[in-house]
Amino acid sequence: MEILRSTVSMFTGYAPPFLFVLTIVVFFHELGHFLMARRCGVGVKVFSIGFGPELIGWNDRKSTRWRIALIPLGGYVKFVGDESAASTPDREALSKMDAADYAVSFPAQSVGRRAAIVAAGPIANLILAVVIFSGLFVTAGRMDILPRVGAVTVGSAAEAAGIRAGDVVVAIEGHEIESFLDIMRLVSGRAGLPTAVGIDRDGKRLDVSVTPRQIEEKSRFGVQRRGLLGIQASNDPADRRLKTFGPIEGLTAGVAETWFVIERTGSYVAGIFSGRESADQLGGPLRVAQISGEVAGVGFLALINLAGLLSVSIGLLNLMPIPMLDGGHLAFYLAEAVRGRPLSERAQDIGFRIGLALVLALVIVSTWNDLTHLASL
Repeated sequence: MEILRSTVSMFTGYAPPFLFVLTIVVFFHELGHFLMARRCGVGVKVFSIGFGPELIGWNDRKSTRWRIALIPLGGYVKFVGDESAASTPDREALSKMDAADYAVSFPAQSVGRRAAIVAAGPIANLILAVVIFSGLFVTAGRMDILPRVGAVTVGSAAEAAGIRAGDVVVAIEGHEIESFLDIMRLVSGRAGLPTAVGIDRDGKRLDVSVTPRQIEEKSRFGVQRRGLLGIQASNDPADRRLKTFGPIEGLTAGVAETWFVIERTGSYVAGIFSGRESADQLGGPLRVAQISGEVAGVGFLALINLAGLLSVSIGLLNLMPIPMLDGGHLAFYLAEAVRGRPLSERAQDIGFRIGLALVLALVIVSTWNDLTHLASL
């Protein structure tokens, strides 16, 4: 009962920012599919934000039905020749089409065009993330703290490696360090891994190896595990500055930020399969709703930044080679390109069933994690 009350309370308070963020990300994902399909001459029957019964809808001049549906947890683009929102081919309808309609159907396109249309969705998400991050850097700048060590925690990994107060961290694993935040972000995913750290001590470059220790921090968003060096930032006001960005610098920083999120996400997923990371960090819609609400309380720019982070996550998730997702379709098309012919209908049907089972398993795991987190609040 307590979990139910927490869930209801969360959705009534957090639903608006959650839906705002999710709608932006889903719209641009589906817009990527839509624009590439139009460019390739494929007919689009439906552009839907959400699933289920239609709430609002209209037809454009090319007979595409634009709709907002009752269940706002995703969306889809349905092409001519599709049987469902998952873009499975409607073989019966295709067999009855005249030549003109068949020519603009999705299954009639070359494997290259089909792959381009499918890949355009995740790519649109990554482009959106770059635009969001770049825009935030240009308009708001970034508060940087000089990566000078203010203090070293007794018994920490940094102390064991010989790092001292006053040292300036200049590189970690070959990555140039510009601010103390860079240290935290690069080290957080390297718990238990020997890490090359370059420091400047009185004008001299020293290279040391540090193995960050894993810590667990409990917050409103759940238990977070991360690597820790055991150093504190300098408290000197002179070591703090607001860094401003021009358009080109902002774009470069936006690309770098997007790549960092991709790299960190990939490292976490790889860690799950290797046993180094736990799947209990995975969150579903309930967790995203909570985070959206909390971030909205900080400010609008923070909420937009969350949209950028979520856009990267959605883009990467859809690129996973799981049937039902964009990456699964791309895997089928790769097999078709290599074989010179599509996989058999039976093989594709089996693939979609396996994909559906995997997606449902992911939903169950992430929802269980969310409910466990809510129960601990």
